[in-house]
Amino acid sequence: MIPENIIDMKNQIIYTLTLILMVSVFTGCGNKSANNTEETSHENKEGHGEESVGTVHLSQLKFNSLEFKIDTVPLKALSGVIEANGQLEVPPQHEATVTAILGANITSIKVIEGDKVSKGQILAYISHPNLSQLQSNYIKAYSRLQYLEKEMQRQKRLYEEEVGSGKAYQETVAEYQGMKGEVKGYEVQLRQLSLNESKIQTGKIYQQIPVVSPIGGYIEKVKVQIGQFVDPQSEMFMIVNTDHVHADLMVFEKDIYKVKKGQQISFTIESVPDSQLTAVIYSVGKKFEQNPKAVHIHAEIKTKENFLIPGMYINGKIHTAGRKVYALPSEAIIEEEGKPYIFMAEAHEEDGEAEWEFTPIEIRTGITDEGWIEIKLLEELPEGAKVAWNNAYYLVSEMKKGETEHEH
Repeated sequence: MIPENIIDMKNQIIYTLTLILMVSVFTGCGNKSANNTEETSHENKEGHGEESVGTVHLSQLKFNSLEFKIDTVPLKALSGVIEANGQLEVPPQHEATVTAILGANITSIKVIEGDKVSKGQILAYISHPNLSQLQSNYIKAYSRLQYLEKEMQRQKRLYEEEVGSGKAYQETVAEYQGMKGEVKGYEVQLRQLSLNESKIQTGKIYQQIPVVSPIGGYIEKVKVQIGQFVDPQSEMFMIVNTDHVHADLMVFEKDIYKVKKGQQISFTIESVPDSQLTAVIYSVGKKFEQNPKAVHIHAEIKTKENFLIPGMYINGKIHTAGRKVYALPSEAIIEEEGKPYIFMAEAHEEDGEAEWEFTPIEIRTGITDEGWIEIKLLEELPEGAKVAWNNAYYLVSEMKKGETEHEH
């Protein structure tokens, strides 16, 4: 049997060893925890001062060299834009097709295509025996009218003095009225031929008949040759007055309700590089063309250039009713992975040197107008915050570069 004092000593040794073991474990854990805290603190210290992922830092020198424009997001009146195509046209009252009044032969042509002509200017001369016969018939009719006028006055006097019969007087009046109508008919034809009936009344017969321009404008086409016989339906000359050229655009059914008289149009001409012209809508059609289903709109061109020719194809933008919105130039906006961004800009000092920090801000865009785009903020910017008005493409490239460096 083991003595009790030996058992007590043994239990005391076991207790002491257990206590030493527990102290060792807690001491080790405490050191480890302290080490971890120290490492974490060290990592934080090392990370402090580095660029945050998603921001771009530029020195003042680079900022100046890239010619950044920094300002607040402004309120600007923008209008919606409707794309429309068409061509240059001239109203029908400012185009003319010249024909001969009577059948005749061309004896001379006085103009060529492209010539500027005024109203009443002689374009060509024609000649034919029928034209000479017309003048001869007029002289005979006019002379007969002069005789009948005197005879009517004589018969009237005899009738009033009861010397002549009333029947003779009435017959003279009837013949006079009939001849007067015939003379008027000849005179109308002579005026249409641009002939002076007063000279013909004295016996002058024009051998050549002038063909004159009914409007002022430019000779678009000459469709006759010398010696050619032209009948009254033959087209001789085509004349157009380009002073009245206008933009004729086709607007599709889905957009026509937005278009109104007085709206501005900016357009370019396909065949003229860098052409930038403006016009104002003065007429909106009331009938749909079926192929394509669109309506004609007509716009007066503000400044007419010499190169504008009817038939030229044009590409237009109709500016619909405007409203004030927050907007930035297109150079301030960049799209990444289907999302548009702008960059908020802040200036501060880093190690005693001026520096700019740019932070991307996700937005939504609205209407566009003449290089400006509506900005819709998802969150309010700090009061007085400024943004980059340009170089968004450069900034997003730098941002990507910075993210790549952080990954490595």
